[in-house]
Amino acid sequence: MDEETFNLSTRKFLKMVGVKSQHEIEQAVARAQASGAINGTETLPATMTLEVAGVQLKVKFDGDISLQ
Repeated sequence: MDEETFNLSTRKFLKMVGVKSQHEIEQAVARAQASGAINGTETLPATMTLEVAGVQLKVKFDGDISLQ
């Protein structure tokens, strides 16, 4: 295994996930506010699951997203 290639590939994947995830969350919050489903002062529980096929990795991350 080439450690540098592995490291760069992992970082590229995580950056893509971070950017796209943030965009999706922002859009979902905007839609929920526009529809009146939330008022914009909530703290929203969030879960992210990371799976990597071939190495039997499945890890769940829990946290909160505060809107105010």
